[in-house]
Amino acid sequence: MRASILWRSAIFLSATALVVTACGGGDDGGGGGDGGGDGDGVLNLGYVLPETGQLAFLGPPQIQSAKFAIKTINDAGGVLGQQIPDIVGSDEGGQEAQAIQAADRVLSAGVDAIIGAAASGMSLAFIDSVTGAGVVQCSGSNTAPTFTDYDDGGFYFRTAPSDALQGPVLAKVVREDNHNRVAIVARADDYGRGLMEATKKALEADGATVVLDQTYDPEATNFDQVAQQVKNSRPDAAVVIAFEEGTQIMQSMIEAGAGPQQIGVYGADGLRSEELASLVSPNNPAVIAGMKGTAPASADNPDYVKRLKEFAPDLQELQFAPQVYDCVVSIALAAEKAKSDDPATFAPEINGITKDGEKCTSFADCKKLLDQGTDIDYDGVSGPLDFVEAGEPGQATIEVYGYNQQGKLETLRTEQSTGAP
Repeated sequence: MRASILWRSAIFLSATALVVTACGGGDDGGGGGDGGGDGDGVLNLGYVLPETGQLAFLGPPQIQSAKFAIKTINDAGGVLGQQIPDIVGSDEGGQEAQAIQAADRVLSAGVDAIIGAAASGMSLAFIDSVTGAGVVQCSGSNTAPTFTDYDDGGFYFRTAPSDALQGPVLAKVVREDNHNRVAIVARADDYGRGLMEATKKALEADGATVVLDQTYDPEATNFDQVAQQVKNSRPDAAVVIAFEEGTQIMQSMIEAGAGPQQIGVYGADGLRSEELASLVSPNNPAVIAGMKGTAPASADNPDYVKRLKEFAPDLQELQFAPQVYDCVVSIALAAEKAKSDDPATFAPEINGITKDGEKCTSFADCKKLLDQGTDIDYDGVSGPLDFVEAGEPGQATIEVYGYNQQGKLETLRTEQSTGAP
């Protein structure tokens, strides 16, 4: 249950936090540096997303998609008759302390909403600062189940599905390949533990035996012990829930004789990368051939993908770009519905604009309906959102991916998930 947000509407950052200036990704958006909730008639947005660190590959698609969404909204007349200023940005960096400082910098610019962070752990590091300041936070890639019941005062939202929805699909893919003894290794953080538990539960419900469920320190420099634990558990399949360090784990598993050529190996969204094969083995990318995995669907909208690549032609990766686009548009539509850029006023409208109304698929079309007094159901570029009370999708489109004989990433299919094993 999400607590009422009304009492937070007048809470702002302390004076010490306000002295930090905004950096990266544009000017200060004209927010005046006085925190969210001032209702000055201009919707000011910021982001805290990875420009460096383990998830740096997820930064460009999310940042460019946020900017593309703002352009699309501004081309349609803006929000409340005003253009959204350039987005204020700062680097989450893959370290909690850096993410906290980044959030403080963005908050000090007087934004009404923050997009990000990419990593669940980074969002958990600063969510209290953002929501406690009465500012909306929306992530396009936080998947840890932790957020569903988090006391965020009604200010936190995510367009990425909880791993409670991804886990059953990942388990299904493993079982479809006739694997019965499954080892799972996962990062020792909210993302890793949450997806591991969801996957384990679904595997066991389907009759599989989980022979190893082990977390590891993602800051470790050597993962030979992790690989040996997998090998010693004598599995016929292994699930690796990792970020960038997963390349080292894969290398160690291959050296230990527990790679994709010996057993079934499966990953999740943190390992879905066009570059995984070359990172694991630059001289022999086929070494990961046959590996599979799951991730929130990232590119199942050809029109959106075409327009985004026209806007940002250098983009290679698209993962979580659609979800970030939907964060921005949902916030803008909620402000239009509330007729206010005050987060305490528009945050309660975000869930409602994603369901139970007349369907629309663009900011321009949805705004026309709102102007007519019509309740809307915004179906985003990432798919139907249909937010539940917790401010997140109640169902999700999950991509099943794989690596072919040349080690090239391929989308095998997509599946709808409601979280049922």
